[in-house]
Amino acid sequence: MAKSKKPKHIAIAGNIGAGKTTLTELLSKHYRWIPQFEDVDHNPYLLDFYEDMPRWSFNLQIYFLNSRLNQLLDIHRGTETVIQDRTIYEDAYIFAPNLHEMGLMSKRDFDNYFLFFETLKSMVQPPDLMIYLRASVPTLVAQIQKRGREYEENIRLDYLKRLNDFYNKWIDGYKEGPLLVIDIDKNKFPENEEHLGEIISKIDSQLYGLF
Repeated sequence: MAKSKKPKHIAIAGNIGAGKTTLTELLSKHYRWIPQFEDVDHNPYLLDFYEDMPRWSFNLQIYFLNSRLNQLLDIHRGTETVIQDRTIYEDAYIFAPNLHEMGLMSKRDFDNYFLFFETLKSMVQPPDLMIYLRASVPTLVAQIQKRGREYEENIRLDYLKRLNDFYNKWIDGYKEGPLLVIDIDKNKFPENEEHLGEIISKIDSQLYGLF
């Protein structure tokens, strides 16, 4: 694959268990893009958050926002195409409002958080391509159980469903730039090379198909 003239920013969005990290790894190898992963292992709030969501929700979301902003600044300063596992939009349009609606983040904290996000959003460019992994709750649960992360053991079904509803609402109104939606209930790219090939063909069309 010939390198494009200008380095691009590709972002992968999707609910917990949708397969973002796996697809990021596969596409980064195929295209020789630089992968940027969500650093869950070094997040100082994640375990505490799953134990006591109301106490730690604001701290967690600010940590994510700061981490994602630094990723974006690195991407924009770089000279190579980067593929990013999860986006700054998901924190603001899915996770924070869901916590607020569930009574796990106060109105004061949410308003403060969202105003901060709006300020940061005005300072950064959106991705050149957003890839959204759409998956039903049963598919998410199966994939979460398969990977067996300790801090995800207590995630409730209603929490995943609420996140899915926020995701679908956000993606239906997404107008920041080009968007590619992959149905993970049907596309089993981690185990099926043909399914991965279908995704790659769609990405080629989006990024390199028009000159």
